[in-house]
Amino acid sequence: MKKKLKKLLKNQKGLTLVELLAVVVILGIIAAIAVPSIANIIDNSKKDAHVANAEQLVGAARLAVAANDTAITGDNSLTMEELVKNGYLESDIEDPDKAGNPYSEATVTLTINSTTKNTNYKVYLKGDKRGIGTSGSPLEISKVTRASVK
Repeated sequence: MKKKLKKLLKNQKGLTLVELLAVVVILGIIAAIAVPSIANIIDNSKKDAHVANAEQLVGAARLAVAANDTAITGDNSLTMEELVKNGYLESDIEDPDKAGNPYSEATVTLTINSTTKNTNYKVYLKGDKRGIGTSGSPLEISKVTRASVK
């Protein structure tokens, strides 16, 4: 009988409380490292979306310039609404920080060099939390990067 009890006790399989606690602590440490990293990845992807939206807006403005569209106003600017109205954009571009809502302001300003005939494009996007450039000082499209989204 004693031999059977020893054999039964020896065959028990499972985790002790200390082993289980060690596993929980390790998982907690991994979670503490991973959660902030994931938050940074999401934030960076939203900034990249702002940059892509600025490039899309400028691309539509380039089409309007190539077509010699009369939508270009006297101050050489095009708003997102004008680009949508004239068919250069399918619809308003959505703000990545507030899904489903367009930017509250989105403008492309053109500067045409009279000697070289080159057109310089500057963009201003105002979103719910962040944007690119300011209304008085739009940012040149070649300088738009993740770091310029503020």
